Amino acid sequence: MTIPENGYPRAAAVTPRLHLVAQTDSTNAHLRRDVEAEPDAHPHLSVVVTTDQREGRGRLDRSWTTPPGTALAVSVLLRVGAVPVRSRGWIPLVAGLAMSDAVSAQLRDSAVGVKWPNDVLVDGRKISGILAEVLPGADGDVILGAGVNTTMAEVDLPVSTATSFAAMGATVDEDRLLADFLGGVRDHIAHLAVSGADEGLRDRVAAACLTLGADVVVSLPGGESLTGRAERLDEDGRLVVGTGAAETAVGAGDVVHVRGIG
Repeated sequence: MTIPENGYPRAAAVTPRLHLVAQTDSTNAHLRRDVEAEPDAHPHLSVVVTTDQREGRGRLDRSWTTPPGTALAVSVLLRVGAVPVRSRGWIPLVAGLAMSDAVSAQLRDSAVGVKWPNDVLVDGRKISGILAEVLPGADGDVILGAGVNTTMAEVDLPVSTATSFAAMGATVDEDRLLADFLGGVRDHIAHLAVSGADEGLRDRVAAACLTLGADVVVSLPGGESLTGRAERLDEDGRLVVGTGAAETAVGAGDVVHVRGIG
């Protein structure tokens, strides 16, 4: 699927700047270059989107590539000066919640949720990944990148644990998906700015988090791993993993669900 001739009008109504590109290396890198070149021309919620990303990246600096036209790649600029510093750890998590809600709206007969911190799973298989990158500078602004498998055929999925709308037998409305995601991100960031990560928002994220209650192996950034049961999210959005009598709060890491959830 290529970008439609009339663009994405529903999404354009949500964002002040929607830049559609036929092809790019990475939407995160593309948006970062644009912001550095013209910072005043890129307000909060400025967006770059393509269906042909050639050098996408995921967490732990993994590459993320898809056949052209089979996935939607989007990056969003978040001006977060009004968000309390302590609440900013929730930004990747609320992004996962926004994408989960956007996907679920079009796959209502499937089980959709989030693998901590922000991979979106459908019936236990990954349909979307999200990467948040903090820009240099005192403001701590964030570029939020997301990829969603849309028309990718089952045979083209990179791993058996991945899926797509097409593999689920669904026809995706990309404009609605993008608009719903952007609207969710907008609302959640506004909530963080006004109320911080209050109990209501934390409960919404926890309710969508499929990791909670699962036995997990967490690959930590230093190369070590942690095995235990995902008990809860703490007030900073970290995953609390129980290992026998001890608990460890994990702020960053790659999670594998060992039992109960794919």
